[in-house]
Amino acid sequence: MDQNSKSEKLKLENQLCFPLYACARKVTSLYTPYLKELGLTYTQYLVFLVLWDEGTMSVGDLCKKLYLDNGTITPLLKKMEKAGYVTRTRKQDDERVVMVSVTEAGQVLREKALAIPDQVGSCLTLAQEEASSLYEILYRLLDQI
Repeated sequence: MDQNSKSEKLKLENQLCFPLYACARKVTSLYTPYLKELGLTYTQYLVFLVLWDEGTMSVGDLCKKLYLDNGTITPLLKKMEKAGYVTRTRKQDDERVVMVSVTEAGQVLREKALAIPDQVGSCLTLAQEEASSLYEILYRLLDQI
């Protein structure tokens, strides 16, 4: 392999990671004005999406579902608990396991958040078929990494 070929590998436009990173940042920023109205961060919103759908679950399962580590989730859950949105309780038969549940105040936020997917979706110009293909490809990548 010659020097030019080696240099091509290090060009920004030849990195798959860059458009993924840049696109993720831009899409996430589309949520900011809507989430700000609810007093939530994007990561808190993701936690709520899982808990609203799954109900009570362990911190470990929440971490797996969101591809986040315990060190990221725990401070976030503490803030959400302090705000009255979730409760954290130790499992009675195994005190090492912390269970998380949405409170009534957290359920009220669900109703307020119902419009967010459509609001953000209206900012994107992908056809439904393109969005479905992208979704499938991204989850395939996540499963491989």
